[in-house]
Amino acid sequence: MTSFPDPVVLRRGSDDPAAPVVVLLHGRGADEASIIGLVDHLPAGPSYVAVRAPIAEGGGYAWFANRGIGRPVAASLAETMAWFRTWLDAEHPEGSDRSGARPVVLVGFSGGAAFAGGLVLAQPGRFAGAAILHGTLPFDAGVPVTPGRLSGVPVFVAQGDADRVIPRELLDATWAYLTGEAGSVATTWRDAGGHGVSAGAVAALGEWLVGLSG
Repeated sequence: MTSFPDPVVLRRGSDDPAAPVVVLLHGRGADEASIIGLVDHLPAGPSYVAVRAPIAEGGGYAWFANRGIGRPVAASLAETMAWFRTWLDAEHPEGSDRSGARPVVLVGFSGGAAFAGGLVLAQPGRFAGAAILHGTLPFDAGVPVTPGRLSGVPVFVAQGDADRVIPRELLDATWAYLTGEAGSVATTWRDAGGHGVSAGAVAALGEWLVGLSG
Protein backbone atom coordinates (compact mmCIF):
# COMPACT_ATOMS: atom_id res chain seq x y z
CA MET A 1 0.00 0.00 0.00
CA THR A 2 1.37 3.39 -1.01
CA SER A 3 1.83 5.92 1.78
CA PHE A 4 0.30 9.30 0.97
CA PRO A 5 0.62 12.61 2.84
CA ASP A 6 -2.25 14.00 4.86
CA PRO A 7 -4.62 16.00 2.68
CA VAL A 8 -3.93 19.71 2.21
CA VAL A 9 -7.20 21.65 2.02
CA LEU A 10 -8.49 25.17 1.49
CA ARG A 11 -11.83 26.13 3.00
CA ARG A 12 -14.32 28.78 1.99
CA GLY A 13 -17.98 29.48 2.58
CA SER A 14 -20.12 28.60 5.55
CA ASP A 15 -18.67 27.48 8.86
CA ASP A 16 -22.08 26.23 10.01
CA PRO A 17 -21.49 22.63 11.16
CA ALA A 18 -24.80 21.63 9.57
CA ALA A 19 -24.08 23.20 6.16
CA PRO A 20 -23.76 20.90 3.16
CA VAL A 21 -20.16 20.18 2.16
CA VAL A 22 -19.03 20.71 -1.43
CA VAL A 23 -15.65 19.09 -2.09
CA LEU A 24 -13.74 20.63 -5.01
CA LEU A 25 -11.30 18.33 -6.86
CA HIS A 26 -8.76 20.01 -9.16
CA GLY A 27 -7.38 18.82 -12.47
CA ARG A 28 -4.22 16.84 -13.12
CA GLY A 29 -1.02 18.79 -12.55
CA ALA A 30 -2.81 21.53 -10.61
CA ASP A 31 -3.57 21.98 -6.92
CA GLU A 32 -6.27 23.06 -4.50
CA ALA A 33 -5.58 26.77 -5.10
CA SER A 34 -6.41 26.36 -8.79
CA ILE A 35 -10.03 25.41 -8.11
CA ILE A 36 -10.97 27.26 -4.94
CA GLY A 37 -11.67 30.39 -7.01
CA LEU A 38 -14.84 28.71 -8.31
CA VAL A 39 -16.39 29.49 -4.94
CA ASP A 40 -16.56 33.19 -5.86
CA HIS A 41 -19.12 32.24 -8.52
CA LEU A 42 -21.08 29.58 -6.60
CA PRO A 43 -23.97 30.02 -4.18
CA ALA A 44 -23.49 31.00 -0.57
CA GLY A 45 -24.63 28.45 1.98
CA PRO A 46 -22.44 25.37 1.55
CA SER A 47 -19.09 24.78 3.16
CA TYR A 48 -16.59 24.52 0.29
CA VAL A 49 -13.43 22.45 0.67
CA ALA A 50 -10.76 22.22 -2.04
CA VAL A 51 -8.52 19.18 -1.55
CA ARG A 52 -5.02 18.65 -2.93
CA ALA A 53 -4.49 15.37 -4.78
CA PRO A 54 -1.97 13.01 -3.12
CA ILE A 55 0.43 12.26 -5.98
CA ALA A 56 3.05 14.88 -6.88
CA GLU A 57 3.31 15.43 -10.63
CA GLY A 58 5.35 18.16 -12.29
CA GLY A 59 4.53 21.41 -10.58
CA GLY A 60 1.23 20.10 -9.25
CA TYR A 61 -0.58 16.97 -8.17
CA ALA A 62 -2.58 14.07 -9.58
CA TRP A 63 -5.39 11.90 -8.27
CA PHE A 64 -4.10 8.65 -9.76
CA ALA A 65 -1.47 7.16 -12.03
CA ASN A 66 -2.82 6.74 -15.52
CA ARG A 67 -2.26 4.60 -18.58
CA GLY A 68 -3.28 7.35 -20.96
CA ILE A 69 -5.31 10.54 -20.69
CA GLY A 70 -8.56 9.81 -18.86
CA ARG A 71 -7.62 6.19 -18.20
CA PRO A 72 -6.66 5.59 -14.54
CA VAL A 73 -4.57 2.65 -13.40
CA ALA A 74 -7.07 0.64 -11.39
CA ALA A 75 -4.74 -0.16 -8.47
CA SER A 76 -3.68 3.47 -8.16
CA LEU A 77 -7.27 4.73 -8.24
CA ALA A 78 -8.28 2.23 -5.55
CA GLU A 79 -5.47 3.44 -3.28
CA THR A 80 -6.17 7.13 -3.68
CA MET A 81 -9.92 6.66 -3.24
CA ALA A 82 -9.24 4.80 0.02
CA TRP A 83 -6.97 7.66 1.14
CA PHE A 84 -9.68 10.21 0.33
CA ARG A 85 -12.42 8.25 2.09
CA THR A 86 -10.29 7.97 5.23
CA TRP A 87 -10.01 11.75 5.32
CA LEU A 88 -13.68 12.35 4.46
CA ASP A 89 -15.06 9.87 6.96
CA ALA A 90 -12.90 11.34 9.74
CA GLU A 91 -13.92 14.89 8.88
CA HIS A 92 -17.60 14.27 8.20
CA PRO A 93 -18.65 11.01 9.89
CA GLU A 94 -22.21 12.27 10.16
CA GLY A 95 -22.50 12.32 6.35
CA SER A 96 -21.84 8.63 5.89
CA ASP A 97 -24.76 8.24 3.48
CA ARG A 98 -26.91 10.35 1.19
CA SER A 99 -29.55 10.82 3.87
CA GLY A 100 -27.04 11.98 6.48
CA ALA A 101 -27.40 15.22 8.40
CA ARG A 102 -24.59 16.86 6.45
CA PRO A 103 -24.67 15.92 2.76
CA VAL A 104 -21.43 15.81 0.79
CA VAL A 105 -21.31 16.83 -2.88
CA LEU A 106 -18.32 16.22 -5.15
CA VAL A 107 -17.31 18.72 -7.85
CA GLY A 108 -14.40 17.59 -10.02
CA PHE A 109 -12.69 19.14 -13.03
CA SER A 110 -10.80 17.06 -15.64
CA GLY A 111 -8.70 14.54 -13.67
CA GLY A 112 -10.68 15.54 -10.59
CA ALA A 113 -13.85 14.69 -12.51
CA ALA A 114 -12.59 11.15 -13.10
CA PHE A 115 -11.75 10.90 -9.41
CA ALA A 116 -15.18 12.20 -8.37
CA GLY A 117 -16.75 9.72 -10.76
CA GLY A 118 -14.77 6.87 -9.25
CA LEU A 119 -15.83 7.85 -5.74
CA VAL A 120 -19.53 8.07 -6.52
CA LEU A 121 -19.52 4.89 -8.62
CA ALA A 122 -17.80 3.00 -5.81
CA GLN A 123 -20.21 4.33 -3.15
CA PRO A 124 -23.32 5.76 -4.80
CA GLY A 125 -25.15 6.03 -1.48
CA ARG A 126 -22.38 8.05 0.15
CA PHE A 127 -22.75 11.31 -1.77
CA ALA A 128 -25.61 13.76 -2.26
CA GLY A 129 -24.44 14.44 -5.81
CA ALA A 130 -21.43 14.67 -8.12
CA ALA A 131 -20.47 17.19 -10.79
CA ILE A 132 -18.31 15.89 -13.65
CA LEU A 133 -16.76 18.95 -15.31
CA HIS A 134 -14.90 18.45 -18.58
CA GLY A 135 -13.79 14.96 -17.69
CA THR A 136 -14.52 11.30 -18.10
CA LEU A 137 -15.74 8.63 -15.77
CA PRO A 138 -13.00 6.11 -14.92
CA PHE A 139 -14.05 3.35 -17.29
CA ASP A 140 -12.17 0.03 -17.04
CA ALA A 141 -10.53 1.14 -13.78
CA GLY A 142 -12.01 -1.21 -11.21
CA VAL A 143 -15.21 0.66 -10.33
CA PRO A 144 -18.67 -0.53 -11.42
CA VAL A 145 -20.12 1.16 -14.50
CA THR A 146 -23.24 -0.96 -14.74
CA PRO A 147 -26.86 -0.16 -15.63
CA GLY A 148 -28.65 1.55 -12.76
CA ARG A 149 -25.47 1.97 -10.72
CA LEU A 150 -26.26 5.63 -9.95
CA SER A 151 -30.01 5.22 -9.67
CA GLY A 152 -31.48 8.39 -8.21
CA VAL A 153 -28.11 10.09 -7.66
CA PRO A 154 -28.07 13.74 -8.79
CA VAL A 155 -25.24 14.40 -11.24
CA PHE A 156 -24.17 17.47 -13.18
CA VAL A 157 -22.13 16.94 -16.33
CA ALA A 158 -20.53 19.75 -18.34
CA GLN A 159 -18.61 19.36 -21.59
CA GLY A 160 -17.20 21.55 -24.34
CA ASP A 161 -17.55 20.49 -27.95
CA ALA A 162 -14.03 21.74 -28.73
CA ASP A 163 -12.36 19.83 -25.86
CA ARG A 164 -9.17 18.34 -27.31
CA VAL A 165 -7.65 17.20 -24.00
CA ILE A 166 -9.96 14.37 -22.95
CA PRO A 167 -10.42 11.80 -25.74
CA ARG A 168 -13.75 12.36 -27.45
CA GLU A 169 -14.78 8.74 -27.13
CA LEU A 170 -14.44 8.97 -23.35
CA LEU A 171 -16.41 12.22 -23.18
CA ASP A 172 -19.16 10.70 -25.33
CA ALA A 173 -19.25 7.52 -23.24
CA THR A 174 -19.48 9.56 -20.05
CA TRP A 175 -22.31 11.71 -21.39
CA ALA A 176 -24.22 8.67 -22.67
CA TYR A 177 -23.85 6.73 -19.43
CA LEU A 178 -24.77 9.56 -17.06
CA THR A 179 -27.79 10.64 -19.10
CA GLY A 180 -28.90 7.07 -19.77
CA GLU A 181 -28.25 3.68 -18.27
CA ALA A 182 -26.64 4.94 -15.05
CA GLY A 183 -30.11 5.87 -13.81
CA SER A 184 -28.80 9.11 -12.35
CA VAL A 185 -30.81 12.31 -12.16
CA ALA A 186 -28.72 14.18 -14.71
CA THR A 187 -28.41 17.90 -15.31
CA THR A 188 -26.29 18.74 -18.34
CA TRP A 189 -24.43 21.64 -19.91
CA ARG A 190 -22.82 21.74 -23.31
CA ASP A 191 -21.15 24.64 -25.05
CA ALA A 192 -18.78 25.27 -27.93
CA GLY A 193 -15.77 25.76 -25.68
CA GLY A 194 -12.70 23.67 -25.05
CA HIS A 195 -11.13 22.17 -21.94
CA GLY A 196 -12.16 24.82 -19.45
CA VAL A 197 -15.22 25.65 -17.39
CA SER A 198 -17.13 28.50 -19.05
CA ALA A 199 -19.09 31.17 -17.23
CA GLY A 200 -22.28 29.54 -18.44
CA ALA A 201 -21.24 26.17 -17.06
CA VAL A 202 -20.37 27.71 -13.69
CA ALA A 203 -23.75 29.45 -13.55
CA ALA A 204 -25.53 26.18 -14.36
CA LEU A 205 -23.45 24.38 -11.73
CA GLY A 206 -24.50 26.99 -9.19
CA GLU A 207 -28.16 26.50 -10.04
CA TRP A 208 -27.72 22.74 -9.67
CA LEU A 209 -26.15 23.16 -6.23
CA VAL A 210 -29.03 25.40 -5.14
CA GLY A 211 -31.47 22.75 -6.34
CA LEU A 212 -29.77 20.07 -4.28
CA SER A 213 -30.32 22.03 -1.09
CA GLY A 214 -33.71 23.33 -2.07
